[in-house]
Amino acid sequence: MRQLWHPELDQVSLARVLTALGDPVRLAIIRTLADGEEHTRSDFDSNELAQSTLSHHVKMLREAGLTRTRWESVRCFLSLRPEFEDRFPGLLTAILDQAADPPAGPPVSASRPPLPRPVR
Repeated sequence: MRQLWHPELDQVSLARVLTALGDPVRLAIIRTLADGEEHTRSDFDSNELAQSTLSHHVKMLREAGLTRTRWESVRCFLSLRPEFEDRFPGLLTAILDQAADPPAGPPVSASRPPLPRPVR
């Protein structure tokens, strides 16, 4: 059986978690896993996403400490880490609720002021 590296809970950083959740594909994977069931990697296969791209996203979520990946023979199973809630209580719920019901108005990037020019 293939063993994959999963970070210890105290090594999971908020910055890395938020970076991982900032991608719409990874957020969609987390939303699917949030139903509490374990899913096979094939549950996420689609014609829109190459297998290598899916593997990259799954790896990013695992290395950020959000998911567990378990291999059984040739099947890969994904699930949310149950202990993640102990590290960052309420974080996933808040993010998933916000992502399901985004605020009205222009996107944040549209209201962002221009970056200052470097002084030479």
